[in-house]
Amino acid sequence: MNELLSQDKSIYLQLSEMIETDIIRGILLEEERVPSTNELAKLYTINPATAAKGVNLLVDEGILYKKRGIGMFVSEGAKAQIIEKRKSVFYGNYVRNLLEEAKSLGISRGELVAMIDGEQ
Repeated sequence: MNELLSQDKSIYLQLSEMIETDIIRGILLEEERVPSTNELAKLYTINPATAAKGVNLLVDEGILYKKRGIGMFVSEGAKAQIIEKRKSVFYGNYVRNLLEEAKSLGISRGELVAMIDGEQ
């Protein structure tokens, strides 16, 4: 969790994405405790309420869960869930647009695969 926050999007969204990335990379493991909202707020010099909003977003998605009196933990299956969610976003943001543009340019599937493989 050493990435810097930017002004591009809401801080709580960036925080939740950084936690997800740490889970995907194996920095945070399933059933492992994540830093508290106060620890996150101190680490990134942000308001604890903002940190809580980012963490609660992940709780709502089932990525994290709370153990009363102990803290927040990574849910079992969280890594696979995040990967599936990000694949879907990747498809929607990149692949669909790529396919539409290729179609409008008359690029065949074979030509497109060759381009992706770097054999243009």
